[in-house]
Amino acid sequence: MKQSTKFLLGIAVITVLSGIGSFAYATPSTEYWTPCIIDIQPANKLHIGYDSYVTVGKRHQEKGALPNDYGLTYGFQPLEKLQAEVGVDLFEPQDDPLMFNAKIGTPENSLFQNSPGLALGVFNVGTKHNVTDYNIVDFIAGKTLPWNLGRLHAGYYYGNPTTLRSGNGDKENQGAMVAYDYGFYPVKDAKGNTFNRFILAADWATGKNAIGGGGVGIYYYFTPDISLLTGPVWFTDKSLNGNMKWTLQLDANF
Repeated sequence: MKQSTKFLLGIAVITVLSGIGSFAYATPSTEYWTPCIIDIQPANKLHIGYDSYVTVGKRHQEKGALPNDYGLTYGFQPLEKLQAEVGVDLFEPQDDPLMFNAKIGTPENSLFQNSPGLALGVFNVGTKHNVTDYNIVDFIAGKTLPWNLGRLHAGYYYGNPTTLRSGNGDKENQGAMVAYDYGFYPVKDAKGNTFNRFILAADWATGKNAIGGGGVGIYYYFTPDISLLTGPVWFTDKSLNGNMKWTLQLDANF
């Protein structure tokens, strides 16, 4: 890696490790398949997530379901205009299932009027050297579109060139990400606060590697803090992740 990338990765990993002593475990904020989103877990809130990716109409020779992702996310606010989160994911069934993550950023309009939201993060920091240590650093910018047309996010990622490779072994450790979300059907909760019952979400990451791909799906919010997401996910390198999978993601905040 370049020295600048190592420096950013070091800061993020230190942030993760320093937070583990004060809470249990934690999971990265994502749009759909990728972390291409400016949202960060609110301060002093714990997020529990369960993500599954199963095959649909699977043939015998095709790759099977991906490991389930069990995780938590803890958010905190180090500065007035700065938000952060730290986390751990447990991917099972899989050898060396633990992966760490962290994210820091500032929301829209916090730097100046109409400023975009910005986020810097690291994810898939594995525990097995040259096996699960993808150590992917990403930078995301996002903005709410005019006329209530949703939000658009875009970013760039750079991972460990030794680990993040294609199914043929070629180096595929960097790429671009783009995402979109749109909330609709507003309702009120028990306290009279308005929230969107549904959110349309879509994203895509370039690169013929383990994270290359994306999809489109629908969030259903039972309450402002409990949601269920479902939809298809496609992959750029089928030799790694197989054909399309169907995802079911349950999320809750405490």
